[in-house]
Amino acid sequence: MSEREAIAKARRIVVKAGSSSLTTPQGTIDANRIDALVDVLAARRAGGAEIVFVSSGAIAAGLGPLGLTRRPRDLATQQAAASVGQGLLFARYTSSFARYGVTVGQVLLTADDMIRRTHHRNAQRTLEQLITLGVLPIVNENDTVATDEIRFGDNDRLAALVAHLTRADAVVLLSDVDALYTGDPRRPGVRRITDVHGPADLAEVELGGSGRVGTGGMVTKVEAARIAGVPVVLTNAASAAHALAGDGVGTLFHPAGGRRMSTRDLWLAHATTGQGRVTLDAGAVDAVVRRRKSLLPAGVTGVEGDFAAGDPVDLCDPSGRVVARGLVHYDASEIPELMGRSTRWLARELGAEYEREIIHRDHLVVLTEQ
Repeated sequence: MSEREAIAKARRIVVKAGSSSLTTPQGTIDANRIDALVDVLAARRAGGAEIVFVSSGAIAAGLGPLGLTRRPRDLATQQAAASVGQGLLFARYTSSFARYGVTVGQVLLTADDMIRRTHHRNAQRTLEQLITLGVLPIVNENDTVATDEIRFGDNDRLAALVAHLTRADAVVLLSDVDALYTGDPRRPGVRRITDVHGPADLAEVELGGSGRVGTGGMVTKVEAARIAGVPVVLTNAASAAHALAGDGVGTLFHPAGGRRMSTRDLWLAHATTGQGRVTLDAGAVDAVVRRRKSLLPAGVTGVEGDFAAGDPVDLCDPSGRVVARGLVHYDASEIPELMGRSTRWLARELGAEYEREIIHRDHLVVLTEQ
């Protein structure tokens, strides 16, 4: 069975729609677009599939009511727009799905829900129970409380992580373009990429940036497809029915083989940005990368940046190459005093609370192999 056929027969599918697929150019909710997409999702659900819908649009939907003409740049105004827009967006989905007798449930996730074990299990359990009860989950990042430093970054990555969280069989990413192209599809000579099996298929592709109301771009969609671990189709909302039917629309990203990372590790590796850098000696690099050990103060030789305990930081080898990323247990200002010291020495000289790792292995993901 081909992977297009596998999508047509998938038991559980994550469908993600971007802001541009759901709102007008002015930033208001487009009721006709939402109804058209709901028609498609409800039909596939009636055919026996379980749908988890990841919807952007909360910030975009809040622009009009707030009198804003474009997506705000500052975090506080983005959060205010999300606060206004999220309720409007979900209310529209509720009424649209009600035409088919489908109950929807709102699930707003934060990065903590992926990286903290209890939160992760709760999110997984909630989504599973909603589906068991016949409810269609509508997932979005909780933009009202998300921070710049620790967030999913965009709903393409969120959809890939939700696919892991729900053990989905396929992902459909709906964008404002119908497929991945080698460049701007408006230019002559640009061709559509029908299938992506690996990096070689992307060698000629120019990946552009984000649009006016969204945060994503082709870069984030390609990255999401890479980490999803299941077949992913990228197309536009007008082609959603064909994508779900396994037709040859859009671009099909074939899943890469090998071990699938945990959802938490995927988030840490692909949806965070290091807020600083910690340099390791060769022994610590070996311990962290090859032996998957925690990072101890004895192996640290340098620190850069202004980060706080709990922030993601990049771990670098002696040459400055980033080899891992983790959630640090100390503020940047604390680490210089700890460098090169054993935890036993630190406990004796500074107190028992210092007898701990710089980064615990459970909060660390390797980004490269030795």
